[in-house]
Amino acid sequence: MKSAVLLLEDDVNLGLILQEHLELNGFSVKLCMNGEEGYAAYRAGKFDLCLVDVMMPRKDGFSFARDVRARDERTPIIFLTAKAMKEDRIEGLKIGADDYLTKPFSMEELLLRIHAVLKRSVRREESVPSSFTIGTYLFDPLTRTLRRGAKSVKLTAREADLLRLLCLHINATLDRSAALKELWGDDSYFNSRSMDVFISKLRKHLAGDPKIEILNVPTRGVKLVVSPS
Repeated sequence: MKSAVLLLEDDVNLGLILQEHLELNGFSVKLCMNGEEGYAAYRAGKFDLCLVDVMMPRKDGFSFARDVRARDERTPIIFLTAKAMKEDRIEGLKIGADDYLTKPFSMEELLLRIHAVLKRSVRREESVPSSFTIGTYLFDPLTRTLRRGAKSVKLTAREADLLRLLCLHINATLDRSAALKELWGDDSYFNSRSMDVFISKLRKHLAGDPKIEILNVPTRGVKLVVSPS
């Protein structure tokens, strides 16, 4: 079956070019010209990937992604933008984007990014255990919920994916480069700093149990340590 892509792009010419190129490469594409139209299409259909321009009328890409993530933590989202500001990229990742592509980009790069994100998405669905026990916390990677007693926290997609990797390597070192390539697509300096932001957020989420630590291992990676009771 063809992978279904929801494409949000307000530039008519670029949108049609992207739609045609993706369809020629085996995708089914629904093109929408603004965020409101795109969200209505998302609610009405089933898509394997959302390809979202950030700057759009009536609902920008970030607002669209927030609305999607409020309902659905699994469908991959790739942002397309002419803005290269670091703050915008971080904002997109915090919302739960799976990748971020700055215009202008080549069609070859776009296809590579799409295939990488879809591959990671399928791998997550196939290999994720139903739950992890982390000290006094229970982590459900499918619903991206971290629970301790009666309190629960809904993690962002990126937080949950990183915590899942740490749990799969609990009390062992998670290689930083491997984690970056798995979750961000490459191990660039910017992505490494972005990973540090999410590690700090996970430390705060797990701060209720003093036996849990997320340690930096110099030159190697990061380690989720749970001390015995």
